[in-house]
Parts: sequence; C-alpha cells; structure tokens
Amino acid sequence: MTAMATTAPTGRVTHDEPRARFGDLLAAEWLKMWSLRSTPWLYAISALAVIAFNAGTAYDHYKYWYQYDEQGRESFVANGSPLMDAFTANSAMVLVLAVAAIGAVSITGEYGSGLIRTTFTAVPARRRLMAAKVLVLAAVATVFGALVALASFASTQAILSGRDASVSLGHPGALRLVVASALLAPVAALAGLAIGTVIRHTGGSVVGCVVVLLLLPMVLSDRRHLTAVLQHMLPFSAWERLSVSDLHVSDLYPWTVSGAWTVYALWASLACVVTVFAADRRDQ
Repeated sequence: MTAMATTAPTGRVTHDEPRARFGDLLAAEWLKMWSLRSTPWLYAISALAVIAFNAGTAYDHYKYWYQYDEQGRESFVANGSPLMDAFTANSAMVLVLAVAAIGAVSITGEYGSGLIRTTFTAVPARRRLMAAKVLVLAAVATVFGALVALASFASTQAILSGRDASVSLGHPGALRLVVASALLAPVAALAGLAIGTVIRHTGGSVVGCVVVLLLLPMVLSDRRHLTAVLQHMLPFSAWERLSVSDLHVSDLYPWTVSGAWTVYALWASLACVVTVFAADRRDQ
C-alpha cells in the first residue's frame, strides 16, 4: 500500500506566525525605554532640577523671614504661600518641558535611527504596539511625577518648618496640589509622544512641545472671554487652577476645579488616540 504524501502548495505558508501577546509588547517597550543610558539620566536630572527650584524658593522665604512683619508672618500660611513654595510655576515649566521632550524623543528616536521599520516589521499590529508604548510611558511618567511632587512637598515643608510656616498634606488644597503636580508629568509626556508621532523629527517635536504646552498659555490672555476659554483648555493652565487656592482665582473669567481635572483627562485621552492612530495610518 502506497502512502500518500501531502504537500502544501508552492508559496503557501504552512503555519501562521504566532501573534505577539500584549504583555510581550509591554515588556519590549519597557526594555526599549531603559536600553538607552540617557533615559535614567534625563529623569534623574529633571527630578533634581524640579525639586531644587522648589526647595530654593522655600529657602528664600526661610532665609529672609526676618523681613516680614508680624502681620505678614501670621498671614503666610493663610495666604497659601507654603503651597506656592511646594510646587512653583517655574518648576512646573521645567517638569513639563522635560517629560514632554522625553515623550517625544521616545518615538522620534526610533524614526531617526530606523528602528521603527524593524519594529513595525516584527509587529505589524501597529495600534497594539503604540498602545503598549503609551501605557509604558504613562506608567513611568506617573511614578516619576508622584515621586517628584512628594519629594518637593516634603523638602519645602521641612525647610519652612524651621520658621513654623509649614503645612501638612491634610491642609486645604495641599493634597490637590501634590496630585495635580504628579499627574502633570504623564499628561505632558503623552502630549509629547503624540506630537513626536505626528512630526517624527526630534528638533521639530521638541519645539512643538514648547509652543503647545508652554508658550500658548503665556500668549493667551485671560482678560478676554475667548482667549480665557482657550487658555483654560491647556494642561499647564489646568495645573495653575488646581495648584492655587480658591481665594486666588481670577474673578474675571473663573473656572472650576472639576473643569481643570477634565482638561487633564481630555489631553491624556486625545494624546493616546493621536499616538495610536497616527502611527497606524501613516507610512513609516
């Protein structure tokens, strides 16, 4: 009895390539992020710069405390000055610029080196791949932001405690400030990633991050209704609203804390959508 051998038609693949599991994509993006020696250094330098800005401001108040009169010392805490020292606007700008640049470079570096072609060839499911990149970047940036915000709050209040002018996390507005400052990092990082995915060039992406995230809030005036509304739609302006006491909110065109949280959520969500679909619909 002759055995019949079955052969696959010429040119047909006899087995399918196993689809990459999403956990594998997350692990690959994690390794890819930390494979560059510059990544931990960028995070470390950024953290030190932000904390130093805040600690320096608190130390100025500690050093020149004698220049305040009795009324000024008594109203220091009531006016929310310890919270202003805990995370200053200058340090927030440094944080936004640093993490947005890191987010942008995490994708433009792959386009510049050509690694993205190899990545897309190995994983044709671009949406899944970019979704993994988004999740890894968001997780790292969130942890980074939380550590920096807590370290800034702890260091500044430790300095001010020498003048009995510190506050705790239970002080009205303190926890909101820490959370808003911590979440500013992932929002800016995801925005930088989205800008980098669209522009695909490191220099242009960094400039785009500066213009969108830092210059626009400065250019748009809050003295007119239209520009005030546009300004309120930006993440840095949302952080400013969340970081100040309700007593310091402008009476001209005020907006709510819930509105500022909504801006955070919308920017993060929009950045994720842009990142995932822009890479899927454009050639590499």
